Amino acid sequence: MESGSLVKYEGKFYRLLHPRPTLVIVSKCPGGRVNLMPASWNTPVSEDPPTVAVAVDKSAYTHECLQYHKRATLNVLPIDAADLIYRLGSVSGREMDKSAAVKLEPSQYVDVPRVAGALAVYEAEVYKEVEVGEVVLYIFRVVATWAAAGVADQWGFDFKKVNIPLHGAGRAFYKVDPRPVFAKKP
Repeated sequence: MESGSLVKYEGKFYRLLHPRPTLVIVSKCPGGRVNLMPASWNTPVSEDPPTVAVAVDKSAYTHECLQYHKRATLNVLPIDAADLIYRLGSVSGREMDKSAAVKLEPSQYVDVPRVAGALAVYEAEVYKEVEVGEVVLYIFRVVATWAAAGVADQWGFDFKKVNIPLHGAGRAFYKVDPRPVFAKKP
């Protein structure tokens, strides 16, 4: 890229930070309900304590649920679940029981179920909450991390064996190229 070849970007500022891995947050809600919400605005924060941050809109039912019950599972589903993920994100849990759309199974360390068939699951509890504009950045302390057998190694997912949905915008999801590019050691 030549110096000075940048032009002002007129799209939504965050779209240049996409695609992003999509998590499905499972939370417990008032009245004993379970809710699911896809979230691509997520990131690891710290190794000690092990934490993952997820931005949740203050108007979302998941925000209400996380205020009610401070534990959740953060589920990474396979790319084949892109249609399901999009449907889960297209309706509010206030109006529909989204847990009926998936098979749930018990977690080991938190009292919130995980999605059966997930490639990875983080069992987590709310560590801190930071209000930023229209969202609350929930920083979850990771209690346990699980991966489906044979899909991950020391570098993370083995994309020759499995792929995850990376959310672009709207209905657009992307796959990871299975060929890693390793930077040269200095």
